[in-house]
Amino acid sequence: MAVPVLTGFSQKVVVGVADFAVSNNPDVILTTYSLGSCLGVTLYDPVARVGGLLHLMLPDSEIDRAKAAENPAMFVDTGIPALFRAAYELHADKYRVEVCVAGGAQIMDNSHFFNIGRRNWEALNVLFAQHGLKVRASDVGGLVNRTMNLNLETGEVTLKISGKPGETPL
Repeated sequence: MAVPVLTGFSQKVVVGVADFAVSNNPDVILTTYSLGSCLGVTLYDPVARVGGLLHLMLPDSEIDRAKAAENPAMFVDTGIPALFRAAYELHADKYRVEVCVAGGAQIMDNSHFFNIGRRNWEALNVLFAQHGLKVRASDVGGLVNRTMNLNLETGEVTLKISGKPGETPL
């Protein structure tokens, strides 16, 4: 007896901290949880219908080159290039991708001494300026955690923000 093939159902793929995923499967929704000071970065090429989601932790791999080589998704300066390279392998185009960013909050640092969230956001903006990239939409900073979703069928990015009901389009 043949096994039925189910289609048309969304499959949620969870992207962990210091990780990323890229796909061209329209049935996939990429999701990452607990974006505090970390940044969630999505890219989506509406022509190639390729999307990706990165959950990065820190601004600069200079603090631990060995860790960056082992896990480039941990840092802005190594994670962003890794995300784009993976999307290019699925035929995304740098000049068509739409980028959204969320997170970068001020979490557990009442002294504002470290402010990793702000430093992540600043490092991302410097890197994007160097490569002629623009962020289409962002929800960065504040004092809240966020969950970020990228629907690969539509390219829609939504956020679930702590303390707010429902999801918010980005």
